[in-house]
Amino acid sequence: MAVENDVVLIYFEDNPVAFARIEEISADIKADWYHVKLLMLQLPLQTVTWILKDIYINGEEFTMGGKRMRLEKIVAPDEENDEIENDKQQETDIKPKQIIKKESKKSAKVVSLADRRK
Repeated sequence: MAVENDVVLIYFEDNPVAFARIEEISADIKADWYHVKLLMLQLPLQTVTWILKDIYINGEEFTMGGKRMRLEKIVAPDEENDEIENDKQQETDIKPKQIIKKESKKSAKVVSLADRRK
C-alpha cells in the first residue's frame, strides 16, 4: 500500500499523466475511505485531496467523473544494478577508436579547481 511520502504515478484512461507525492492520508467518516492529500509534481505546484478507498490507494482502478483512474506506487531503481547495467552497455558499445582515445586520455594533466581559485 502506498503511504505518506511515497511517490505515485497517476494514470488517466490507462495513460500516465503525472507524478504526485502523498502528503497525508487521513480517515474519512465512512469506513474504508480516506482523504488522500497529493502534492502534484508539476508546474505550478499544487495540492489536491481525493477521497479514496484503501483498495484504490493500493493501485486498483477507480473512476472520477466517469473517467478511469489509477495510482501506481513508484519504487526507485536499485542504484547498484543500474550502474552495473550501464557499465555493461557501455562496454558493448565501445568501438576500437574509442578505446584508443580513452587510453590516450589517461596521460592528461589533472588541474585542481580549488588551486585555481586561490
